[in-house]
Amino acid sequence: MNPVFPSVSRMAGAGSVQLQRLATRLKLSTSSFSVPMPFLTVLLTLMATAAFAAPPNRIAVRVDNSRRVFLKGHVHPKTSLGTDQGRLGSATEITHLSINFKLSAAQTSDLNQLLADQQNPASPRYHRWLTPEEYGTRFGVSDADLAQVTSWLQGQGFNVTGSAKARNFVTFDGAAAAVETAFGTELHQYLVDGESHYANATEPSIPAALEPLVGSIHGLNNFRLKAHLRNHGLKPRETTASGHHYVAPDDFASIYNLKPLYAAGYDGTGQKLVIIGQTALRQSDLQTFRTMYNLPAQDLQPVLVPNSRDPGVRTGDVDEATLDVEWSGAVARNASILYVYASNVNTAVQYAIDQNLAPVISMSYGGCEPLDIASDARQYQALAQQANAQGITWFNASGDSGGADCSSQSSSNGTLSVDLPASVPEITAVGGTEFNEGPGTYWNDTNDGNSASAQGYIPEMAWNDSVAEGSPSSGGGGASIYFPKPSWQTGAGVPSDNARFVPDIAMSASASHDGYDTYVGGKLYSYGGTSAPTPMMAGVAAILNQYLIHNGGMSAAGLGNINPKLYALAQTAPQVFHDVTTGDNIVTITCTRRCTSQPGPVGYTTGVGYDPVTGLGSLDLANFFEAWAGGPSSRTLPTINVSSNSTMLSTGDSAVLTVTVAGPNGTTPTGSVTFLLGTNTLGSATLSGSGGTASTSITIAASQLGSGTNNIVVQYNSDNSTFSSASGTVTVTVGNPIGLTISGVADGASFRHSYAPGEVLSIFGSGLAVSAQLAASVPLPSTLGGVAVTIHGVTAPIYSISPGQLNVQIPYETPVGPGAALIVSSNGQTASYSIDIAATAPAIFADSTGAPMPTSSARAGDAASLFITGAGALSPSVATGAAPADGTAVASLPKPATQPVTVIVGGVTASITFAGVPPGLVGALQINYIVPPGLAPGIHPVVVTIGNASSAEGNLTVTP
Repeated sequence: MNPVFPSVSRMAGAGSVQLQRLATRLKLSTSSFSVPMPFLTVLLTLMATAAFAAPPNRIAVRVDNSRRVFLKGHVHPKTSLGTDQGRLGSATEITHLSINFKLSAAQTSDLNQLLADQQNPASPRYHRWLTPEEYGTRFGVSDADLAQVTSWLQGQGFNVTGSAKARNFVTFDGAAAAVETAFGTELHQYLVDGESHYANATEPSIPAALEPLVGSIHGLNNFRLKAHLRNHGLKPRETTASGHHYVAPDDFASIYNLKPLYAAGYDGTGQKLVIIGQTALRQSDLQTFRTMYNLPAQDLQPVLVPNSRDPGVRTGDVDEATLDVEWSGAVARNASILYVYASNVNTAVQYAIDQNLAPVISMSYGGCEPLDIASDARQYQALAQQANAQGITWFNASGDSGGADCSSQSSSNGTLSVDLPASVPEITAVGGTEFNEGPGTYWNDTNDGNSASAQGYIPEMAWNDSVAEGSPSSGGGGASIYFPKPSWQTGAGVPSDNARFVPDIAMSASASHDGYDTYVGGKLYSYGGTSAPTPMMAGVAAILNQYLIHNGGMSAAGLGNINPKLYALAQTAPQVFHDVTTGDNIVTITCTRRCTSQPGPVGYTTGVGYDPVTGLGSLDLANFFEAWAGGPSSRTLPTINVSSNSTMLSTGDSAVLTVTVAGPNGTTPTGSVTFLLGTNTLGSATLSGSGGTASTSITIAASQLGSGTNNIVVQYNSDNSTFSSASGTVTVTVGNPIGLTISGVADGASFRHSYAPGEVLSIFGSGLAVSAQLAASVPLPSTLGGVAVTIHGVTAPIYSISPGQLNVQIPYETPVGPGAALIVSSNGQTASYSIDIAATAPAIFADSTGAPMPTSSARAGDAASLFITGAGALSPSVATGAAPADGTAVASLPKPATQPVTVIVGGVTASITFAGVPPGLVGALQINYIVPPGLAPGIHPVVVTIGNASSAEGNLTVTP
């Protein structure tokens, strides 16, 4: 079992204790191991939070309005489809404008590498998400540049209302006259499809001094994206005698195999997701919906973007928003749902990402690429990349007009086109399927108590109701005109040209066969469109986050861009997808007005593997979750329930733990179960039973458990090849209900599970300490705040303590071998864990990008330094918890007793000038080395080897 860790910073607190001491004690003038002065500042900060160099200033000359440059891609194509009604009134107030900053060339390269590394399990940056502030420090603009832009805006008469946490945009309001003067364009009114809009008539301009910073200006027009919603009218809930069906929450769970996950306790508990909208909502509809289908009570958390006008309840938009919040919650039934809205969804999604409100975002709005502006496409990708870097997964509907997405956008455009922002590679595009029962029986004749009647998975075909509806009504899909094919979009069926294709996945989206029950405005309607499965996938992602925290070793919620993993799974575990090979998204355009192409059929057909109609297909969710976590995806997940006859024990008591395993489709599980507390086995037993259910039990003594709360995991080990193993948990408390538990341990530098004498060790759990405290002096104390730790019976000195994390040093006296007992005693309670000790286990202290500390970049041939822990025994030896004394000669400083010590950069062995423990440092070594001459500029892996053990890779940037 892999221990699960909370989201913590490496050596939080402990690093600052050591390094503050090092700052005063280390003799930097000693040439044999001197390091650049900036490392002191970097190290002191990085042990608690990631530190990056401040962005350089890019405004090089005075901001002068007389020297200007034009910003291309800001004239909205829809202005040419309407009637120009003249200048907008000069006093008209234009709100929530924003200047969006672009990345420098160096930042672009850095971000692309980071995003790739964050999805690469072999990279030390894997799933190391940034906060908005960290993103801004690395990819935003400098404070000085931001101040100059703000000053310029204020000088143009604007009211600056805020700036991003990520330092990548600034918002402001002002009169139309100020907009025209500042940006050198005219704002006109246009009548388009009976709606009045304003927009800039020509490309805007800005002072030339700002050109290196400014990527786009948002808010020069008030065209809004459209909801991707299909309404098949007011419908009853019940399955009708005519055989027409309407999908209830439990129907979705049965069709897409979500029920085994619910039974195992995975329902979004503790997770958050964001729904994006541009209308206010009626919360009473949501409450009625949840009551109607026996869902847990839940209050929506509406978030109106600050400084944004409340749009009120908008007809059409409120239907979309209600569908989204009701059905995301119908899937993730105990997740917290934040409904973020403004008068424009673009403003809402920008705010949700900048505030890092949740690790999952669902947006059911879009517009066809040819009828949107290029600056919007750039800005959507910039937002999505920031979201991914912060660990956010963004789902977007792929559109409802088949292969000709523009056919619903103010013209009779029959050209192949796709929907934006779904086409952004960093966004997961959700398309549509339709049930295809044929002669089979997939529904019960009557509904159950939750108004559901689906028996299980129903075969699917492409959603295309265009003929029946009399207008394009099919899942959007095809090739982007803005975005090239990402490296991960490969596999059977993926077109070979260099274009990003959508959708990525698809689920049922037909409003007529069969629509999703949605309670809006006091009535029950049947809805469809790709905006239906989009929030459902957001709910799925919230549950997946919860599942992976318990089963996949994830320390905190957040998956970032899931597309690379989706396409990889399609090749390695195709069983998790329902490959849809029937139907098409071909629509026939009849030109009646503003014809921009020849009328006729436009679209694509389905095929084996990927296709531009249904993407990779729909998902078998139980198998999908298991495959994502690395399990055998082809087998079925049984349901496991665990109980205890007593959940509160006193010393000397015992409890009977009973486990029941239910197999799918009446299959009786066979095999055994193992009861585990951490890595300790409490007992095992063989299942017996019949009729689809088997059970067994064991008796445990309180003495087998630790004082406080004990989370006991029961692992079912199937001997039936048709379905997989599974796990369940039960909590038993000994003594104090708020007790001491150890959930896992890791080295304090790279968080790997390898340990050596003298290493910095982080211990994770709950109730570990009463409060946070730091060691005040060296040698480190043996007790701190009522906390003591022993390893193999020897006291482990303590760097820092907190209720959720202890940082200690593994005693040098700890013998090499398996099963060293780690015991934590905290204020009268104890808990234990077992670790295996190796002779050496080197681990590099690195920042959140994986760059070694303190030297993250250097030229080939330069001197560089890094710090490690896990070197094992030292020669000459140093006492556990102690550091070399001030004034110790360099030749006499402790060095690794196990040799050789090597540093390899980019596959080339580096020359080492010093490898040892400097004065003032406990449990860590400093290594000075020469970056191998001849290394090409770029990011190169750095590996430290001591004896036969090697560290995880760091990433050194070799500069020109």
